[in-house]
Amino acid sequence: MSFAGLSLRDLEYVVAVAEHGSFIKAADTCRVSQPSLSIQIGKLEARLNTVIFERTTRRVLVTNDGCRIVDQMRKVLSEARNLIELAHRADTPFGGTLRLSAIATLGPYLFPRILNRLRADYPGLTLILGEGRTDDLVGALSHGELDAVLISTSGRGVAVTEAAVFHEPFVLACPEGHPAGKPDGGGWQGLAPGERLLLEDGHCLREQAIAGCDDVDISCRHATSLETLKHMVASGQGCTLVPALAVADVEGVQYLTISSAVFSRTIGLAWRRSDPRMSQFEELANRLRAIVSSTCNTIRLAS
Repeated sequence: MSFAGLSLRDLEYVVAVAEHGSFIKAADTCRVSQPSLSIQIGKLEARLNTVIFERTTRRVLVTNDGCRIVDQMRKVLSEARNLIELAHRADTPFGGTLRLSAIATLGPYLFPRILNRLRADYPGLTLILGEGRTDDLVGALSHGELDAVLISTSGRGVAVTEAAVFHEPFVLACPEGHPAGKPDGGGWQGLAPGERLLLEDGHCLREQAIAGCDDVDISCRHATSLETLKHMVASGQGCTLVPALAVADVEGVQYLTISSAVFSRTIGLAWRRSDPRMSQFEELANRLRAIVSSTCNTIRLAS
């Protein structure tokens, strides 16, 4: 069926007459002359091959068939208004909603520091935050389930664009009094393989920790989260690497600064290269750098 001859404006005329019970009042509401409104409704009735209104000299009634048509017209007009609203929201950053996730070793420590400033910079924006492992986040991003992710950058391929935001050093967490915590203790590299505590497979921090030493005991104890790792350290089970933002007082744990640049990571904002909102994501990356510079004094901005 062709839609030629149907217009939303004509639907507005019909609904206005049905609501006011008068062609004159409907014409005033629609800001059109009464003869023009009557002519357009007549054409529409002919196009639909249905009499919508029963006209008398004293009143206007909606016919039985007309009632069903008027109800459907209200639905069509409602959906049309939603369409216009969606188009208008395209002028707002990220269409009014941003689905942003971060790797699990970053999100719980970064989001509380930046959320208030981020909301102030983007008033009216609905933020849907999450966390997960790198591969899962990149997969969700690629499938359109996320808009952007904060990850440790490493070049994810041609489908993803990354903008570096900041560099975060690692620190050595060890039990209080442990030899590795002394200035000449050898640090992470000087530990016996079995003393190195790691996150379980799937965390990029695990691979970065392994890359910073010569040998690793593959049977060494693992943990599912940084918080668990820190409590394992507190109980004397070994030492681990902790990102600077995750440093927090835990009884029995001491932290040692590591000077080598090997023990650090670059955090970047990543989004789909095909996403048409490229400029908005670049602006978001710039704003994140500004927010981080004023709220996280333990890290260095990416250039």
